[in-house]
Amino acid sequence: MTGHRFLICSLLLSASFVTPAFGQTDYRNLDGERPSFIADAYPIERWAFELSMPWRYERTASGQSSHVFGAEISYGILRNGQVGLELPLAAVDPGPQTTWGLAGLRAFGLYNLTTESGSWPAVSLRADLALPVGVNGGDATRGGLQLLATRSFGAQRIHANLSAAAGPDGDAMVESLPRWSAGFAIDRTFIRESLLLIGEMYALRHAADEPTQAIASIGARWQLTPTLVVDGGVGRRLSSAGPDVTVTFGLSHAFAVSALLPSVHGTPKPGRPR
Repeated sequence: MTGHRFLICSLLLSASFVTPAFGQTDYRNLDGERPSFIADAYPIERWAFELSMPWRYERTASGQSSHVFGAEISYGILRNGQVGLELPLAAVDPGPQTTWGLAGLRAFGLYNLTTESGSWPAVSLRADLALPVGVNGGDATRGGLQLLATRSFGAQRIHANLSAAAGPDGDAMVESLPRWSAGFAIDRTFIRESLLLIGEMYALRHAADEPTQAIASIGARWQLTPTLVVDGGVGRRLSSAGPDVTVTFGLSHAFAVSALLPSVHGTPKPGRPR
């Protein structure tokens, strides 16, 4: 959701189905869990798609572990907004055996309310709907809202997130929306603006009868090609509750579909660099 991501310098008429997105600097994209829990306030460029394949591993102090493989697709449906779907697959090992299966279905939308101007940060509002799909998807539907803010200071950016969700607790869902969460992160670009390092701290509570978790993590995003980015991170709990260790790794690919692009005669000017 950040960077000069998908600056479409020109849109060409083509018979091909998929068209590359030009001028992408997707390494600055901070979507939740890719690699940090905290996300930035910027959506993807209008008419752009992003396909992400993240993996996350968590282990608790008691020895319970889980692997989550997420398939997520996002689309820049508006100039300042995006929609997306996530269908994660999870392997949960509470002992004595591992359970494989879908871990819910999540639909989301994000709209950028304001961009950075003077001392004012970029602010966005995100809505999520988590549905109980699959053996690891629990049995409760939850809806949530999240407020995201981003402020740049040269090569550094500061981010703050605040979220709340409504719906029954039900059985545990591996990828459930937290009842509430709050946190902040700072990132910095390196190596001619192709590498991003991130540090963050956040707190959350998944259910009303569960303790609050406080977690710190670090991560990085590296732009391999103009449309392909690799990310990774590690985290650890600061409180008595929460995962003893968290490891993330993922790939994201940016592209456009020529049939959805406007004609050459109706091509708009590129959006603002992000």
